[in-house]
Amino acid sequence: MKNAKAKNREVRDREYRAMQTGDERYLPIRDKGPVRRWVRDHVDARWSVGEFFLPVSMVVVFATFLASSNPQAGIVVLGVLYLVVIVAMIDAFLLGRSLRRGLNKKFGADKVVKGTVMYGVLRSFQIRRTRLPRPQVKRGEFPG
Repeated sequence: MKNAKAKNREVRDREYRAMQTGDERYLPIRDKGPVRRWVRDHVDARWSVGEFFLPVSMVVVFATFLASSNPQAGIVVLGVLYLVVIVAMIDAFLLGRSLRRGLNKKFGADKVVKGTVMYGVLRSFQIRRTRLPRPQVKRGEFPG
């Protein structure tokens, strides 16, 4: 039992280090493969509204507390939040279409498994510095 726990811990540590460095050999199964790598690089190369969603939401929460005595200000704050949500959803939809089109062009429809596009869309909602596996491309360096 102790040996199994130690072995599992070693595997988890190796996977975490791989997610920090981008070492493809030891990534978890969810993140392995050239298709997932292409999706990560495509998402990391672009600016997404979704990655700003959490910071904007935090500002809106504080603004709501400050505007609690003024109903008009509260409506404006809520309007800003709804606007950010709608723009993020539109951006996610456009990203999904772009990913699907790029994946079909690069790898063919038979290589794209269910969930690959959603993997990219969900990654676009994470703050860039907190994404794991770490981004391997700079903004604007789209994969070929």
